Amino acid sequence: MSQRRPAPGRPASQDRPPGHRLPARRGAPGRPVEHRHRRRGVEHGQATVELALVLPLVAVLLLALVQAAVVARDQVLVAHAAREAARVAAVDDDAAAARLAAEQAGPLAADRLEVEVTGRGEAGSRVRVVVRYALPTRLPLVGRALDDVMLTASATMRVER
Repeated sequence: MSQRRPAPGRPASQDRPPGHRLPARRGAPGRPVEHRHRRRGVEHGQATVELALVLPLVAVLLLALVQAAVVARDQVLVAHAAREAARVAAVDDDAAAARLAAEQAGPLAADRLEVEVTGRGEAGSRVRVVVRYALPTRLPLVGRALDDVMLTASATMRVER
């Protein structure tokens, strides 16, 4: 059989019988056509492996961020407890009343709370209350890596009675 050559000026695709198609060419002229389905099979698991390597790091960073938010929230609660204790200490000379006010100021554990009242004198003087709270770090992975965090806040008010 002899090979047919296209007529001059006509592309080879017009000399083929009807219904005959050439495969779609993906490569540049003069370069071999690369088969994407073969390359994809080799790299198919790469994204899964990368995710498996990075996901634990992302989880630990997320837990550390949550622990930082818990510490910030409890610092605000300790500052509120100090203000409440100072307010009570300004009108009542009993240190136990100031401690009770600090304990009732928020959802802090009373056994981890330490209240110190100083400077209480006669009316017009200043009373200072320092509240310390040992915050337990209980989040998985991150909490066990850290010791308890000591949060401190103080408030000063003028004695009224």
